[in-house]
Amino acid sequence: MSFNEDIVARARANTWFREVLSTGPHCQVVVMSIPVGGEIGEEVHDHVDQVLVCVEGEADAVLEGEHSAVRPGHLVHVPAGTRHNLVNAGSVDLKLYTIYAPPQHAVGTIHRSKAEADASEEHS
Repeated sequence: MSFNEDIVARARANTWFREVLSTGPHCQVVVMSIPVGGEIGEEVHDHVDQVLVCVEGEADAVLEGEHSAVRPGHLVHVPAGTRHNLVNAGSVDLKLYTIYAPPQHAVGTIHRSKAEADASEEHS
């Protein structure tokens, strides 16, 4: 199924931790909203590249223990096998979209909070 939307507007309007918008055979588009003081959570995708693009807020990207600032318009590429985290370092919710290649989550996945996402992953 094809997808054609204003991804920046969609990411800014999103209030859920994670919402899968589009899934193809080789990649997946997801919007995320990370609350103030929140984070994606340290993780490694052994066989998945991830691209994260910040559209609102500020973050601290941690890739293999190295920190770098992320602001609107910044793109962070996380090659497969890289330990990474994105921490909201600002005073507003961090809004972003991310692309996984290949897809990482089930089609139509919505996690309203990080706790819900973590619980879902524990049962997978």
